[in-house]
Amino acid sequence: MKIKSADFVMSNSDVAKCPNEPIPEYAFIGRSNVGKSSLINMLTLRKSLAKTSGRPGKTQLINHFKINGNWFLVDLPGYGYARVSKKDKNTFQKYITDYFVKRKQLVSAFVLVDIRHEPQKIDMEFMEYLGENMIPFSIVFTKADKLKPKTIEKNVGFYINELLRGAWEEAPNYFITSSSKNIGRDELLQYIDDINQGFFNEKK
Repeated sequence: MKIKSADFVMSNSDVAKCPNEPIPEYAFIGRSNVGKSSLINMLTLRKSLAKTSGRPGKTQLINHFKINGNWFLVDLPGYGYARVSKKDKNTFQKYITDYFVKRKQLVSAFVLVDIRHEPQKIDMEFMEYLGENMIPFSIVFTKADKLKPKTIEKNVGFYINELLRGAWEEAPNYFITSSSKNIGRDELLQYIDDINQGFFNEKK
């Protein structure tokens, strides 16, 4: 997929106010400081489409970006280590949950995970939540440039084995990425493009 346009549309905390267009939507979410904004900028080839910050928890709203005029990329607040009050965290969690439960345009979520670390409880619990609610998702392992190939393979295996030890019959789809090296960009965009083609063919 070639990205011809990537435009910010809106930010809000009310799912009912999200764009009402009947086009596919892909949500990106992960722990704070996992590299979500950098990944979004890498995918769209825009240096500052999503705001990056050294301070975890910068994204605090549901952000919609229209890509190529026919699908939405959604940047959701990070969960976990955001430097905000407990009250604010509960507020974020409420509208994140509302988004996943109520957003009919959502086709798939992408859960971002830092490849350098062993499986984190909060990531595993969030994936379990998506699975229990029948929300399709893929895992996006970030910061792959920081590790050697054998270590990447080993760390991915830790996550897959952890999932399969639970209630999963098969592991979700996953991607290995690095925003600084453009690793995984073509594969991720091709995956989205394939889903989009199926979506629009059904509408004909």
